Amino acid sequence: MPNLFPDDIGWSGADGAGTTDAEVTFGRSWRFDFEAGDFIMTPTRKVAAADEKEAWVQWCKKALLTPRYRHVIYSRNHGQEFDDLIGRGYSKAVQESEIQRIVTETLMVDPRTASVRNFVFTWADDACSFSCSITNVREESENIEGRTDA
Repeated sequence: MPNLFPDDIGWSGADGAGTTDAEVTFGRSWRFDFEAGDFIMTPTRKVAAADEKEAWVQWCKKALLTPRYRHVIYSRNHGQEFDDLIGRGYSKAVQESEIQRIVTETLMVDPRTASVRNFVFTWADDACSFSCSITNVREESENIEGRTDA
């Protein structure tokens, strides 16, 4: 009978330690314009391809735009949980801490992501905009932005 509790589960750790570029597959994707809500087309009316880094950055942006558990097509690990902050009456400091935790957990699900840091928060009434720096296992960095109406 197979062992239900294997000795070696092969985890690299929650922080991605031990993961190298050789072990992580970077794939290509199609370029997407998040403001227009449509794919970017080439002059010949074909969908433009994104390189490996751009595909990873687009995945990160999409994950931050997708509410977790709302769409059956995504796994339970995909998306963010900003809705849990709305209407709770938390202080801005607590909300910023929670946003940082949620964003980090959301993006670290992808094995290509090595770190999420350098958060900057901007408040306008009850809406919080933020930016952060993301780094992949190839040590390529990018700044991304997000928003929550907490």
